[in-house]
Amino acid sequence: MSTEEVQARVMTGRTWDEFCDRLKAAGQTILRPEAPASEIDRAEGWRYLSRLTRIALEMMLEHADPDFPVFYSASHATAKIGADNPDNLYLNATLSGDREYRVRGSRGTVPTLSFGTKANRYATEGTMASTGELDGRNLIVNADGSFEIAVSRERRAGNWLPLAADSSLLIVRQTFLDRAREVPATVTIECVNAPSHPEPLAARALDRGLMAAAAFVGGTARTFADWAQRFQASPNSLETLDQGVFIRAGGDPNIFYLHGYWRIAPDEALVIDTPVPECETWNFQLNNYWMESLDYRYLSVSVNKRTARYNADGSVTLVVASCDTGVGNFIDTAGHTSGTMLLRWTRADRHPVPACRVVKLASLTRKTD
Repeated sequence: MSTEEVQARVMTGRTWDEFCDRLKAAGQTILRPEAPASEIDRAEGWRYLSRLTRIALEMMLEHADPDFPVFYSASHATAKIGADNPDNLYLNATLSGDREYRVRGSRGTVPTLSFGTKANRYATEGTMASTGELDGRNLIVNADGSFEIAVSRERRAGNWLPLAADSSLLIVRQTFLDRAREVPATVTIECVNAPSHPEPLAARALDRGLMAAAAFVGGTARTFADWAQRFQASPNSLETLDQGVFIRAGGDPNIFYLHGYWRIAPDEALVIDTPVPECETWNFQLNNYWMESLDYRYLSVSVNKRTARYNADGSVTLVVASCDTGVGNFIDTAGHTSGTMLLRWTRADRHPVPACRVVKLASLTRKTD
């Protein structure tokens, strides 16, 4: 559209009307016939759209200027996308493939740290393709724990994170095993040779940001509803699926993902038994239908390499149920009777597929000394 047309959209309110109309249309995802229609699932579905809207406005409007990027958290305890990891701290920054950036930080003690540039296409095709990766194990860190990373199209000496022509996002992932004891890395970012200050907000930037935000909400909701529907075909199992799908959606290439769909009655439990490979870390989490992790702030909805209780042979038993029977590692359903779930093996020497079975809660008896 011409500058005059965009200005007219903003001046007359058409931009706002279209933004609201597109958000309203995204609600059809929550009403899809295969989606559960219980009170909790429907309520969480509408809340999910409100959370995606918050994320989208941060991403596409408030922090959308690639000349003045800042790190913000696009997935956290009250805003969640695509089976967000309860053990992770996620940080995002907006980029452009035709610029160069400098990231500075302090390493901290968090066990796993990674940096990735992405082509964020959630709004159009539901993907977030990798355009460059820097593994924290290869990060050059100074004696005082500080580091600097060049983010650019052309290779640079020292720490270098590649950009591509269509790069639009930088994601920093930090994975904890014990949040109470481990120190997160701190990071800042700046555009090299950026102008001295941002331009005042113009009609085109406002129009583009609101339209992109609405598209992100609709596209993201649709993408992960499609995933949940796919997992529904094999309930109460964790299966080996095409890992390329998960990597194209922004997943970490060092992780092997085992997604699934769970469904149990209130008097049942899903028991998951698995050997544990040699790996940097692993975790299991329970999600709602919309692929949001359940409320890990207050409930036992996930377990990892450090927090798990192991069997004598080194394997683990996970028990997904409405109450703790004292058997295995209890995973709380948090008032749900169905949803999605995910097991991650990170840098593992093999990828065992767990055995899953549904049993009556009464059949699980508390172990005694």
